[in-house]
Amino acid sequence: MRLKCDGFFGAERFRDMDRPIYLGLYDIDNLDRLESIEYQKLKSQPNAQSAWMLSNTLEYERYTANLISTALAEDVEEHDAMKASVLRVIFFSVPDEREEDFNHWYDREHIPAILKTPGWMMVRRFYIEEFTPSPWSHLTLQYIKDYDAVHNTKRDNARESNTYNRLSKEPWFRPSISLYERFGDPIYASK
Repeated sequence: MRLKCDGFFGAERFRDMDRPIYLGLYDIDNLDRLESIEYQKLKSQPNAQSAWMLSNTLEYERYTANLISTALAEDVEEHDAMKASVLRVIFFSVPDEREEDFNHWYDREHIPAILKTPGWMMVRRFYIEEFTPSPWSHLTLQYIKDYDAVHNTKRDNARESNTYNRLSKEPWFRPSISLYERFGDPIYASK
C-alpha cells in the first residue's frame, strides 16, 4: 500500500529464522515524503490487513535513515543483490567526535574487505535520522547470497586492520547484529 504514495519506490520484507521477528524496508526518495498528507492518511487510517498486523505486534521499532553509500561486490549488479537470500543488519551508536574516523574505516577498509568474501553481494550504509526506541546512529545492510556465505571464514579478513583494532577497543564500538532471511521478492512501485 505504501508504494502507492509518491516517492516510495521499493519495499523488502525479511524474517528472523528462529524468532517471530519481521523486518520491513521501504526506499523513498526523500524523508519529507513521510510528512505528506497522502502518507499521513495511510498511516492514520490503515487498511484492515495493516490494522490487524499492528494490533498483533507486541514490540515495534521504527527508524528513518538517509543513505550514506551503496557498494557492490565485483561482477554483481544491484538488482541481483536486492534478491539476496540473507540480510545482515548492523546498528552502531557512533559518538559525533568519532564519526569521521568510523566512516573512513567502514567505507575505505571494511566494505572493500567484506565484499571480497564469496557470497557477499552488497553493502548499504545509512545515517539514522529518527529512531523508536533505540538510539542508534548508523545502520548497515549487508546483502548475502545464502547462509553458507555467512559462515565463510574469509569474512574475518574484514577485521584485520589497524583501524579496526584501535576502534574495537573503544567502549561505543559494540554493534547490534541480526540475521534475517528474505520473505518474498522485493516489490517496486509501478511507474
